[in-house]
Amino acid sequence: MTENPHLTFVLGGARSGKSGFAERLVTAGPGPWTYIATAQAFDEEMRSRIAAHRERRAGDWRTIEAPQALAQAIGEAPAEHPLLVDCLTLWLSNRLLAEADLRADRAALLEALAERRAPTVVVSSEVGLSIVPENALARLFRDAAGELHQAVAGAAGRLYLVVAGYPLAVK
Repeated sequence: MTENPHLTFVLGGARSGKSGFAERLVTAGPGPWTYIATAQAFDEEMRSRIAAHRERRAGDWRTIEAPQALAQAIGEAPAEHPLLVDCLTLWLSNRLLAEADLRADRAALLEALAERRAPTVVVSSEVGLSIVPENALARLFRDAAGELHQAVAGAAGRLYLVVAGYPLAVK
């Protein structure tokens, strides 16, 4: 796969500061900026987390909700606007629970990202650093996330791992 120099991949653990770092990367350039959100608010805690993310994104942000059709949303986002996708692991979870074809979804996502010529930042949670999950669904998710992350990292011109709020340039 050819690297897209416009694509930056930001990985990190839960509450590592990856989203804030990604937002700073995108807003370092001129707006307006497009934010593709993959989260779904199924409970009060998630509604609160989503609200906190929205509060940080004041000003020139346009938000597109895409808990399922991520590749399509990327393709329909304004081609000339910087884009932030947050986050792949939430989208992957949504697709896994929908019993989607994850291989086809990954291919469509990579194709949509390859088409982008404006700065594009994709955020995801690194889940491969913990223990082996005890149930089959969790193992399937961990494995699918690892495969997805390797593919996106290979396509990205830049890759960061965020640890305790500090970004480490990996590539």
